[in-house]
Formats: sequence, C-alpha cells, structure tokens
Amino acid sequence: MDKIFLSQLSVECIVGIWDWERRVKQTVILDVEMAADIRKAAATDHIDDTIDYKRVAKRLLAFVGESQYQLVETLTEAIARVIVTEFGVSWVKVRLNKRGAIRGARDVGIEIERRAEDYAGVTQQTQP
Repeated sequence: MDKIFLSQLSVECIVGIWDWERRVKQTVILDVEMAADIRKAAATDHIDDTIDYKRVAKRLLAFVGESQYQLVETLTEAIARVIVTEFGVSWVKVRLNKRGAIRGARDVGIEIERRAEDYAGVTQQTQP
C-alpha cells in the first residue's frame, strides 16, 4: 500500500471540557497518513490522478479551525470522516496531539485508523 502523509499540521481551535478551553483557542498538531495507489499519478505526472495533499491540508485547517468539540476523541473521529468521505480515501490514520494538556507530559493525544467501510452511507459532517 502506498501512503500520502501530512506531518505536524498545526491548527488553532476550540477543544476541551473546561470553561477556559471553551473561550481560548488551543493548538493541536495533526499527523495524517492516507492510503493511495500512486502508480497512475507516477505514470501520468498529473495531480488529478492522486490525492491532492494541499487540498486535504486546506480542508483540515478550515474544518478543525472552525470546530468546537469538547473531546479530542470526537475531533479526531470527525477529521478521519472528512478525509475518507470527502477525498475518497480507503484508509486513513489520524494522530492528534494536544501539546501541554497534561502537566509533565510533552504530548497527549489520540491516534485512530479508519477505513471507508466505517463511514458507509456517511456523506456530510454535522460540524464545520
């Protein structure tokens, strides 16, 4: 399986359960891997034959930046759903890092893997 990845995509968003977290944007860091068969794109040298990672990044910046989830688990699931349903990806791994969330720990976060079958029949997001 070929993979296309985005690493360390930084986004400011509202995420958290505490009152102060609902008022102040925090930075989350995203690492995304997406299954892709790049053979056709390699042969044609054309962007339409692959996953346009710039479009994926712009969509995630907008989506996450406008979101207001309480749990990073919910946000991470929503990110996976956007990638699979909007970009036709058959498999995705999303790692969301909420640095500084726990005193004494540099990194705290969630990592999930999802397949297209997990979102069969899902076409739209309920949040931005």
